[in-house]
Amino acid sequence: MRALVLDCYTDEPACLGVPPYVSPHARLAYGALDASGAQPSYATVDQWRAGKVALTEYDMVAVIRNLAVPGKYLRGMPASDRELQKIATACKGKTIASLGVQESMVPSSLRDSFDRIGHQDLDALLFDVVSTGHGEDRRRSTREWNEWLLRGAEACTKHPDHGGPLIAEVQMYRGCVRYISGGCKFCVEPLLGDVFSRQPKDVLSEVEALAKAGVRNFRLGAQSCVYCYMSEETGKSETPRPNPVAVTKLLQSIKETVRPDVFHLDNANPAVIAEHPIESREITKAIAENCTSGNVLAFGLESADPAVAKANNLNATPEQTLEAIRLVNEIGASRGSTGLPLVLPGINFVCGLDGETKETYGLNLDFLRDVLAEGLLLRRINIRQVIPSRAKFPGVRSKGDFVRFRNAVRNEIDSKMLEKLVPRRTILTGVYAELREGARTFGRQVGSYPLLVSIPYPVELGRKVDVAVVERGYRSVSGVVHPTDANTATLSMLHAIPGIGKKRASAIVLNRPFTGPSQLWSLFDEPKALESAQFHLTWGNVDKKQ
Repeated sequence: MRALVLDCYTDEPACLGVPPYVSPHARLAYGALDASGAQPSYATVDQWRAGKVALTEYDMVAVIRNLAVPGKYLRGMPASDRELQKIATACKGKTIASLGVQESMVPSSLRDSFDRIGHQDLDALLFDVVSTGHGEDRRRSTREWNEWLLRGAEACTKHPDHGGPLIAEVQMYRGCVRYISGGCKFCVEPLLGDVFSRQPKDVLSEVEALAKAGVRNFRLGAQSCVYCYMSEETGKSETPRPNPVAVTKLLQSIKETVRPDVFHLDNANPAVIAEHPIESREITKAIAENCTSGNVLAFGLESADPAVAKANNLNATPEQTLEAIRLVNEIGASRGSTGLPLVLPGINFVCGLDGETKETYGLNLDFLRDVLAEGLLLRRINIRQVIPSRAKFPGVRSKGDFVRFRNAVRNEIDSKMLEKLVPRRTILTGVYAELREGARTFGRQVGSYPLLVSIPYPVELGRKVDVAVVERGYRSVSGVVHPTDANTATLSMLHAIPGIGKKRASAIVLNRPFTGPSQLWSLFDEPKALESAQFHLTWGNVDKKQ
């Protein structure tokens, strides 16, 4: 049986699977099909859009689209309902789909278009259907979980980003430690039930299999709080005492065994960090020492309004969150080899929850002002409106209040944070050129919540370059390739360097090739322009500071 895993992408609170990420859901499906005796293939919805996938060639098509949070995407875009309908119609009689925890929000006509829907673990259903001819919804066993991930690593070799910016999302455990109280009222993670942690040796084996398949970038995501991994108090407390030994051992073993190009994490509960500072400090040090820089720990404050927190059973108070921000900044704010700090917190706000009033936005903004006033850094401030996946919510009562809050954060907070994070002349290493609009190129570093980098001239797409920051927006930066070779650069590349201007750029082109610094520097008669040129320009292998 020829079976296709059609990855229509995953974007959940704890799991990313939109390019350049590949989710564990897709790899599990591929591995389960392989274990069942089928001949599995893997393709993305973007490949299907480009006409590179013939759905009629397959006996079974497993469709995966798991969306639970709104996202903004640079390249890959999750499949729309209309596209899913088209796929289901083209493959009538042979589709099995996973539509995620928000399946109930998908139109019934679309749900009915698929032959089967996996409501629990799609991979388990696929395995049973292929190997026995029938199957019921069920959870995969621990043995299946680990075996199918090992087999599923091969799917990455068929991903369009393989050999480039591909980053594998790796799951340490399933569920949310706050399931015992129901968790945050809006969040889907508690629906997964009891927390179940994978053993460190199993996580390491998966990462090793991915590395053998050519994956060089990894993120330990797909869980609600990395600090809670292997905690002995899970199920007994909503803020379980962390297990520094287990977390440190896992991070060290991945670093030493695989030597990843990028090694990042994702979510962390600030209440856990604040309530257990000694253990959390140990874990944060392990993160800073073993992961690559540019790492982000997303903190789910959601709202700084106590009334909203109570009405929605939110997981952390503003005071706890501020304590956690201080702790992570103390250890992780120093700059690493990527040009960004080792590890910083991010903050999530969800608007439109129960109990929200106009004053809520003021409290949220005051909290961010307090963070800024202390000189603390936040790598990312995410503001979104609630999606009613578990319960109905009133939604944002005043669009104007919401927009004013969002704009105030961008203008007053984000811009100042970015100025501290990436001052001019910061060198951001390993920026992948991903998209071109006109003559301008957009790229990102690989990792958690990477900065959008705008380069004001064409760069070959798929190329990895170092970029010197020359300007900042609210949430993005502009930069030039660093260093720029005066002997080969185009006129537009030279003109984009601060202080050079059109006249000097033309003079460089007319007077090259340069064999040493004296010829080049003689074109600059202003100290500021010369100093800028000496920072940005080179000429082959000659020492530019001679």
